[in-house]
Amino acid sequence: MTAVILIPARFASSRYPGKPLVDLKGATGAAKPLIQRSYETAMQVPGITAVHVVTDDDRITAAVRGFGGSALMTSDACRNGTERCAEALDQLDADVDLVVNFQGDALLTPPGFVTALVDQLANSPGSLVATPAMRQRSDEVRKLQAEEVAGRVGGTSVVIDNDSRALYFSKKLIPYLPAGSLDHKLSPVRLHIGVYAYRRAALATYVATPPTELEELEGLEQLRFLVAGVPIDVVDVATPAFTLRELNNPEDVSPIEDSLAMAGLE
Repeated sequence: MTAVILIPARFASSRYPGKPLVDLKGATGAAKPLIQRSYETAMQVPGITAVHVVTDDDRITAAVRGFGGSALMTSDACRNGTERCAEALDQLDADVDLVVNFQGDALLTPPGFVTALVDQLANSPGSLVATPAMRQRSDEVRKLQAEEVAGRVGGTSVVIDNDSRALYFSKKLIPYLPAGSLDHKLSPVRLHIGVYAYRRAALATYVATPPTELEELEGLEQLRFLVAGVPIDVVDVATPAFTLRELNNPEDVSPIEDSLAMAGLE
């Protein structure tokens, strides 16, 4: 199947304005902007036809083209990355089967996660959307619990049915964890990795569906699919040795740099 990676990026993030251009130091101490690191990670995915940053900001476009990347301009009316990917479809070749939404702040995502999504849709003709999740280490869950108490968002969790389809996503830790739940190395919590693979039909349904109350309350765009009755395949992926973390708040910079060093990423 023909697949293209799109990296939605906007400058006016409510929690961290300008974050696509925030410099992050890697294992060698060299600093690169977040959007460049995400782009370089996406370029490592085998079998992908093209990688494009999709944005409505000239500063991001200039930065991407400055490091040799490709950027597509979209309107400022897009409310989230999925809407931005849908709008960018008109600028892609008509024979593109799948669009991968590679979150601009998910620079630590292993390329194999994307391959797993493409394979899932290639092998499941009836599936429309796929996204990865992994069992979170119990010590990391404890850290997220502390962040919740402090009022910070540290990740998104997902619960699934017997067919590995999403029942619900939340910025709260789900499911409920009774005493003893974190006694093992891996917890019952599935950390959702913010990457999606869509068929064109899924994106058409998405933009035809108004934003939903749950989507707006949680701040999670993927909930619009579930409310619209579009199933989301959740692909279990292996938990890497380093901590996966998105850049959501300024406080995330230091832990992400630690993970870049642990992963040996320059």
